[in-house]
Amino acid sequence: MRQISVQRDIFPLASAFVISRGSRTQAEVLTVTLREGHFTGRGECVPYARYGETLASVAAQIDSISAALIAGMDRTALQQALPAGAARNAVDCALWDLDAKKAHVPAFTLAGLDRLSPATTAYTLSLGAPESMAQAARAAAHRPLLKLKLGGAGDAARLKAIREAAPDATLIVDANEAWTPELYAENTAACVAAAVALIEQPFPAGQDAALAHLPRPIAICADESVHDRQGLADLRGLYDAINIKLDKTGGLTEALLLAEAATQLGFKLFIGCMVGSSLAMAPAMLLTGKAHFTDLDGPLLLAHDRDDGLVYDGSVVFPPKPALWG
Repeated sequence: MRQISVQRDIFPLASAFVISRGSRTQAEVLTVTLREGHFTGRGECVPYARYGETLASVAAQIDSISAALIAGMDRTALQQALPAGAARNAVDCALWDLDAKKAHVPAFTLAGLDRLSPATTAYTLSLGAPESMAQAARAAAHRPLLKLKLGGAGDAARLKAIREAAPDATLIVDANEAWTPELYAENTAACVAAAVALIEQPFPAGQDAALAHLPRPIAICADESVHDRQGLADLRGLYDAINIKLDKTGGLTEALLLAEAATQLGFKLFIGCMVGSSLAMAPAMLLTGKAHFTDLDGPLLLAHDRDDGLVYDGSVVFPPKPALWG
């Protein structure tokens, strides 16, 4: 018989993390631990207010299936028991970890992969005034890939300042739904001038249709507009790429299926994360082999990470050790 525990963990950030919807100084996560005999599996999720989640609501979702988990619920049954979201993510990843430990094989083997290789991750710069973002970009200019949080008005000045501060870095931008159709032409022109490689979620989710009538000189990536496979086909012709985050898909199981479906539909893959610890990043490493861009920098933004956390060499992140996950 299994045992299950759910724990709230808090990780202070190295500095305030600011996006168009607000700021935070710590990452609050839920850690699910499943124990079965001598084996232990763990998963982490980040409840996200943008999607109507709180620590309490996600914990309640997990509690609602605790009896079934204790009785032996597997990953397949879990997909029907909980909707896509943070709660299912933590449980699904804990089950992957537990299954890998019980089978004495790496999780990537269970997923049908031959190997798991290091990946180059983006490093995120918080939204701020052009001068402060340029200062942050200058400090991170040695990194090959920078992700810029933008905010709508004033983004052209931010982009110009950042590109001057980090002339050699590849830039991707994340508007976090803050642009309007009126700002689109000005901001995309600034992105072209700054040689930006990707624009993430310019408009609010639900307003995607506006992109059908606008030029896309730079690839546009859906984030808040895509969670799982449901509705994915409707985004064709509007977006060029999708951001896969396990807290949106509800775990690695759906994320792998979403990646396959998106590839078949012609979307490029962006593997992203919420701000969490290495335990949240580790399962997403299984998706990086097919990704056009990877953004698994959560631990780099923390004041301290979990024990046995992922190893980062600059912007290169290495696969997890079994002591962490998988």
